[in-house]
Amino acid sequence: MEDSNKNDYRSALEDFERARRQAALQQTLARLRGESVDLLKYDEVRKQLKVTGMAERGIQEIPLDAIVGSVGRSSDYTRDFMPILASDEQRWVSVKTAFLSMTGVPPIEVYQIGDAYFVKDGNHRVSVARQLGNKTIEGYVTEVRTRVPLSADDNPEEIILKARYANFLEQTNLDNLRPEVDLQMTWTGYYFLLLEEIEVHRYFMGLDQAREIAYEEAVASWYDNVYLPVIGLLYERGLFQQFPGRTEADLYALLADYRRELGEQLGWEMDAETAVTRLTENKGEQSESMITRVVDAVIPDELEPGPKPGIWREERLEPIVPTSIFKDLLVALGGEESHWQALEHALTIAKRSKGRLLGLYVAQHQEELMPEEQLAQGGLIDAIRLEFNRRCEEAEVRHEFAVDWGTPAEAILRRSVWADLVVFSMTHPPGNKAVARLRSGLTPLLQSCSRPLLAIPVTANSAMDRMLLAYDGSPKSEEGLFIATYRAVKYGFPLVVLVATNDRVAVDTGNSARDYLEKHGVKDYKIIVKVSDNAGKLILETAKEHNSNILIMGGFGRRPFWRIVLGSLVDQMLREFSQPILISR
Repeated sequence: MEDSNKNDYRSALEDFERARRQAALQQTLARLRGESVDLLKYDEVRKQLKVTGMAERGIQEIPLDAIVGSVGRSSDYTRDFMPILASDEQRWVSVKTAFLSMTGVPPIEVYQIGDAYFVKDGNHRVSVARQLGNKTIEGYVTEVRTRVPLSADDNPEEIILKARYANFLEQTNLDNLRPEVDLQMTWTGYYFLLLEEIEVHRYFMGLDQAREIAYEEAVASWYDNVYLPVIGLLYERGLFQQFPGRTEADLYALLADYRRELGEQLGWEMDAETAVTRLTENKGEQSESMITRVVDAVIPDELEPGPKPGIWREERLEPIVPTSIFKDLLVALGGEESHWQALEHALTIAKRSKGRLLGLYVAQHQEELMPEEQLAQGGLIDAIRLEFNRRCEEAEVRHEFAVDWGTPAEAILRRSVWADLVVFSMTHPPGNKAVARLRSGLTPLLQSCSRPLLAIPVTANSAMDRMLLAYDGSPKSEEGLFIATYRAVKYGFPLVVLVATNDRVAVDTGNSARDYLEKHGVKDYKIIVKVSDNAGKLILETAKEHNSNILIMGGFGRRPFWRIVLGSLVDQMLREFSQPILISR
């Protein structure tokens, strides 16, 4: 028996030295790779993941490969529990011989966090058991519940991520407010974006409800009304297929960061729907390409084909169900009184729709100006910004202001893809002659903008609540019917639909409009069907008869060349109609 014990002892000594050599090799390879093979420190992990409670779970069989850390002895072993210190020799060898003897060893004591374990007592027993190739070991388990669970294969970087998530939950209490929540990320540094969003959401909740909003109320509202709808949108657009291995919170943070980047480029805040569209589809690039063609093409801008009807709804609304079809209104500003008049009309719409105004001033490039002109332009921009902010704040309308360079039409076209409606002052309507139409600065905008346009004549002073729709069944007038129907249902505005054509299908066209209005529950409407060769005159007469204070009509119907040569009904109305004109696209 004594010889057997001596053999076991010598074998244990050899095993200890072999284990130490393996530990040294693991440490060397880890340093070369820039990795870590250290055991996790229980006190650090416990602190980082935010303990919420503890419970004794009794004696259990513990998977050895799930033991990843130690209490107080994390530097004595590698992650595989290979011994590092020569001073551990006698203790390690005695434990090894005990394992091989009839007496055996007592259970270890561990803390459990998630599915990972930390040794409170029994580090040598764990080391020997692993060296022997055992799969489990008996141990007394104390469960430590934390804000964020720990996985047995988490490395230090992943624990840092979870620690930041735990801090986020500690600040927001979101895991208690919404127990199903899972906002874990695979990249660091983005939880501050979520915290900022919550603060902004809280601020606007306070404005909307005219009261102080409790922080936890804002957190829950942000999660329900901001975060979850965006995640649904990301799934709907297939974005997770483009970023495999990323979590929901990853992509939400990516989108938030992308929105911030776009906002910095444009000078105003970007909504989630638009950013998702730009991130997942090439429609934004197509629109941008179309704008580039308008600006840079060899043929005149005025002769470029316009966007297909309804593209604004496809890009900005569908398949999203909007709270308002005009959430973001782009308003062209200058120093003239007529521009402020256009702003007041935009404010009217924004207040109704709880939308946001995007003010835009188009400036000359600095290099084109003399020093004194640069100074004057800077002073004008500051004055316009201050006045714009003042009027929006008085109206309690959210707003942004940006400066762009180039011609007004070019700048508005570039920026229009980020808006739902473009509002501008009709200071100089298209002329009555072909040359005047060709030279008009508005022609590129009227021809090529993919968003609905609201033209405000200098004579306009309108609540825009008695609508006249010029409808002929064309695709662009169908877009006008959509807008008019929405406003009639949403706000209860009365609607007159004028079907003025020069052929016999006028009655069928009127019936088609009636069916659409009835289907969508419009109550206060009238349909007037008349066959006429002078639609413009008929529109003006009908508007006067019914006291209409806004005209809704489709965009250009003729091809660009013939519109320039022969003119269009839109051109005529822009010259002759004295109230706002909403041109559908």
